Amino acid sequence: MLRGTGEQPKENPQPAPRRIFQERQRITGLPLYFQGYLSVRRSRCQEFRMYWTELRGTMLFFYDDKKAPTYSQKLDISTLTSATNVYPDENGSAQFILMLSNGELELKANDCECGKEWKGFILTVTKLSLPPAESLLPGQLTRMHEVLEKEKKRRITLNNCCSTSPNRKNPPSTALTTMPVCFYAVSRQEATEMLQKNPSCGNLILRPGSDSKNYAITVRHELDAPRLKHYKVMSKGTSYVIELERQVTLPSLQDVVSYFVTQTRGNLKPFVIQTHTAEDPVC
Repeated sequence: MLRGTGEQPKENPQPAPRRIFQERQRITGLPLYFQGYLSVRRSRCQEFRMYWTELRGTMLFFYDDKKAPTYSQKLDISTLTSATNVYPDENGSAQFILMLSNGELELKANDCECGKEWKGFILTVTKLSLPPAESLLPGQLTRMHEVLEKEKKRRITLNNCCSTSPNRKNPPSTALTTMPVCFYAVSRQEATEMLQKNPSCGNLILRPGSDSKNYAITVRHELDAPRLKHYKVMSKGTSYVIELERQVTLPSLQDVVSYFVTQTRGNLKPFVIQTHTAEDPVC
């Protein structure tokens, strides 16, 4: 007779984190420089919200869960003008503020050491120079130097790719715009609620499909009365097929979004959560 031993059932083996990393790499198209938990808010009237955060290139990607393969929000920090000193709060966490050309972003790390490290990596990739060494450990500076060299090479490759493409009629899409700005890792119901509650932010959301392999478009039409519709977007090799009465095949997800915008003569607008100042609305 078999008896219970108190052992927990075996968890999935190690390949799972690797698959998550590969999927994030595929979606973002950017190298991973630093990652960890950060709490974020865009205005002082909001509460901080914690995300698993990745610094890829000059973009911050925010994930609702450490194991989520797709990000829920992203932020381009290439327009960073300055960052405040890292300062502790009453709970022992460490805060600092990124000054961007279009507003501010408040960040909170677990402690001052972690906050200084986040700030150091952010300054390294946005300013293409190492931050002041007095507040960082030798090991941290070494890793930042490695990231600095990688980012310099990435910028050179990106500039060459965009400026010299004799065999292309159109310039190639840059890695910074791999996913449309209106992509959100949300369910059908969540997308519906986002469109209903924030009409000023737009009326078209690109989201993962129910099978997690394909995509879907959720739109909110303002006709005689608001109407919500959902469209399947199937991934076929290097193309994407919109499931309409007559299928439409397009080369990229950005083209899929553009198709809906142009076909409705601009009545459909990508849903974009803006970042920024305290005077701005939540979206």
